[in-house]
Amino acid sequence: MPKISILKLSTNMKKQNLMIICSLLAIASCKADVTDNTPPVKEPETNNTAPVETNRPNSTYTPAFQGQTRVSGVKTVTAYEGTILTSTLRSPWGITNLPDGRLLITEKAGTMRIATATGQLTEPITGILAVNPSGQGGLLGLCIDPQFSTNRMIYWVFSENVSGGTVTAVAKGRLSNNEASIDNATVIYRANPAANSNAHYGGRILFDQTGNLIVSAGERANNNTRVFAQSVTAGLGKIVRITTTGTPASGNPTFSQAGAFPELYSMGHRNPQGIAIHPVTKELWQSEHGPRGGDEINRVQPGANYGWPTITYGLEYSGQPVLTGTQQQTGLEQPVYYWDPVISPSGITFYSGNRVPEWQNNLFIGSLSGMHIARLVIENNKVTGEERLLVGESQRFRDITQGLDGALYAITDGGRLYRIDKK
Repeated sequence: MPKISILKLSTNMKKQNLMIICSLLAIASCKADVTDNTPPVKEPETNNTAPVETNRPNSTYTPAFQGQTRVSGVKTVTAYEGTILTSTLRSPWGITNLPDGRLLITEKAGTMRIATATGQLTEPITGILAVNPSGQGGLLGLCIDPQFSTNRMIYWVFSENVSGGTVTAVAKGRLSNNEASIDNATVIYRANPAANSNAHYGGRILFDQTGNLIVSAGERANNNTRVFAQSVTAGLGKIVRITTTGTPASGNPTFSQAGAFPELYSMGHRNPQGIAIHPVTKELWQSEHGPRGGDEINRVQPGANYGWPTITYGLEYSGQPVLTGTQQQTGLEQPVYYWDPVISPSGITFYSGNRVPEWQNNLFIGSLSGMHIARLVIENNKVTGEERLLVGESQRFRDITQGLDGALYAITDGGRLYRIDKK
């Protein structure tokens, strides 16, 4: 039997090992090539840009914290569109969902209409209490009872003529079975005192998680009425929480000043035209008109004072400071976000749908003078991004809500109803 040298055997083994290693490297290289040539799947994301506001502010005030104003802009990546469903509404002011997916809409002059998902409108609903439609008054915000399917009750806010001027009033009534009228309409609450003014009514209303009503009331704009925003013995410049019969709701906060109205929930507001409940935290958020600058978004805490007119990031329309020109004071709450110059924020809603994933839990705000819908990205109760939607429509967006189908629906002073949704 021939002898095999140890050196030759070792050399053969090295050659075999080298061939195995080369084969493995080739396989690995092929796998790497396949992986490199396959683009990774990305979820839709939001791109940060420069702040959306490019105009100079009216004031030189310094924000209390980073991100309180002019935060970085964002852009929706998911393709979406705003579709006009109708243009024949008459100065619509409030919008809410009916259980079957149709939309109930108030018109400023004192009528309500029902709109289908395609924009078909009913005739005006009769039986609504008379409103004073002058100036900023009229038939304002509305909501339906959580038990609407069985009791058909509707609640709304309006400007009511009373002795001494007008008030922000809350009424309720039953929508008739044929949807042609409101039956047994009655006033359940008035934000006193009355004022000789046709401005700053506030005017939004919604149900909270306990089945009570949250209502926003403005301070009525005059120099002699704005001070009531800091008075606990007046309903002006307040968020109030009442029952469906108009009495103060159980569990309302206690204010330290003597004689405080028991319906008060928060104070120090100027003209709060938007309220909404966060879908996750269940906290109340609010939009508020400032004067010349100083529009606000607030996270409303029970018993808190939001400062108007003692503190503000706005100026008088004359350009002079408001009172002492103070922006921060111990015991008075800072806005989560503010605008200068103003966008005139009106109705607001949180998005809880899934059709546009990047909008989840974002706050959408109808903008009047800004003529757009503002989208605010909120993380840990701070605004981290802002976007302006439907800018090219040149419309004063008065109110916005999420429909039962997951789309957003917005109304404009010009009479339009929009559906805003993924393409």
